[in-house]
Amino acid sequence: AVLLLALQVRLVMKAHSFIRENVPRVLSSVKDKSGTVHIPRISQYLYFLFAPTLIYRDNYPRNPTIRWGYVATKFAQVLGSLFYAYYIFVRLCIPQFRNSSQETFNLRGLVLCIFNSILPGVLILFLVFFAFLHCWLNAFAEMLRFADRMFYK
Repeated sequence: AVLLLALQVRLVMKAHSFIRENVPRVLSSVKDKSGTVHIPRISQYLYFLFAPTLIYRDNYPRNPTIRWGYVATKFAQVLGSLFYAYYIFVRLCIPQFRNSSQETFNLRGLVLCIFNSILPGVLILFLVFFAFLHCWLNAFAEMLRFADRMFYK
């Protein structure tokens, strides 16, 4: 459900950007009563939907070729990060809570379990952010030949 919600939020943000960039152009050409109204093509909108940006432009800088070795490296880093996060979770988080289910509830034990899981939880959070925000998005940016990696600067 969280992934579906995140996808819907991304699509709403992209739709908002698309409308915000194109409606003023259409309205200004209608006010000027000019014969040509620039409407974006479907291919431009589809590229924008998959490009790793939230700001719509008609054209983005593009690389001439796709570096497949770079893409494979990024996907390998995603897999490595997920396996490492799984390892941390299984070795450091699960044993903390496994013993607590067999004992009677006590607040001290719960607080100790939570505090012992904070550092592994933060490591897992960093690994997931690295895997998605850096590796996954850069791999798709490379496959789409999206050249402007410093777009938001």
